[in-house]
Amino acid sequence: MEPQDMGSPVVVFDTASDIEASVVMSLLDSHGIGAFRVSGNPQAIWPMAVASLGRIQVAVAAPVAEEARRVIESHRQERGQRVVRLPDDLDALERTLGYEFENRRLLEQALTHRSRAAEDSSRDGADNESLEFLGDALLGFVVADWLFHQYPKYDEGQKSKIKATVVSTQALARHAEAMRLGDYLILGRGEEKTGGREKPALLADAFEAVVAAIFIDGGLDAAATFLRQQLKDAVDAGRDPSLVVDYKSALQERLQALGRPLPHYRLAGESGPDHQKRFLVEVVVGGVVRGAATGRAKKEAEQDAARQALASLEEG
Repeated sequence: MEPQDMGSPVVVFDTASDIEASVVMSLLDSHGIGAFRVSGNPQAIWPMAVASLGRIQVAVAAPVAEEARRVIESHRQERGQRVVRLPDDLDALERTLGYEFENRRLLEQALTHRSRAAEDSSRDGADNESLEFLGDALLGFVVADWLFHQYPKYDEGQKSKIKATVVSTQALARHAEAMRLGDYLILGRGEEKTGGREKPALLADAFEAVVAAIFIDGGLDAAATFLRQQLKDAVDAGRDPSLVVDYKSALQERLQALGRPLPHYRLAGESGPDHQKRFLVEVVVGGVVRGAATGRAKKEAEQDAARQALASLEEG
């Protein structure tokens, strides 16, 4: 692309967020419009510069300023929501989370998928994978401690089943959906086009990353308070022993009662890096796939697949 004649630069976007500036610059670049970050005086231009502690402005050459504004506005209209996470958006999210960050960049990182970081050469590859890894460990610890004290008479197997249900990908995704966390995800163009905001795996990862961000910003008590608010109903459901269901055993018993072949579980696929593998498991009955589910552990996926198989048997 030929360098544009800058003339007098024109500011087309203003933000306090480094990520917001990066998203807007990437959007403009995809439409062939060169953009620059400016800080303070718009005449002081540093292409792809690291932001100062103050406001960050995105500027373009004067001849393309109106086109740049139209691109930003039209993209917002096409999506039916803002193309970037603006400060008041994060204010609303913090109110939903019930936690106000001292370092809001931690929250922004928790919302940034690796697809966005990979496309943004102005950043150091900061995405939410490391936070998700930490959040997964924090979630497991807080829920295990919670169950230990709330259900002292339950045996290890009962507590493990409750924990698996509470921290499953599907359960965390539902909590993320309730908080509308998908609306705030910072995604790459590919994930945006393929519905990344509604993908359970991405939502669950973002939920765990937010847990880690709260822990780093405010400590273990803050993270535990957030989790207790979000997961209370799911943990309390364990008071009813009938809700602690071993779906695999229930499926086997149901099939035996019907005189049908016993179920067979097979690993149909794996995805993700080693530290956050996801397993796709199918349950087969008489040569027919009766259920399929993904999970971070094979046992979790098998239980969910068995649940689906039970439901399919009830439906005929």
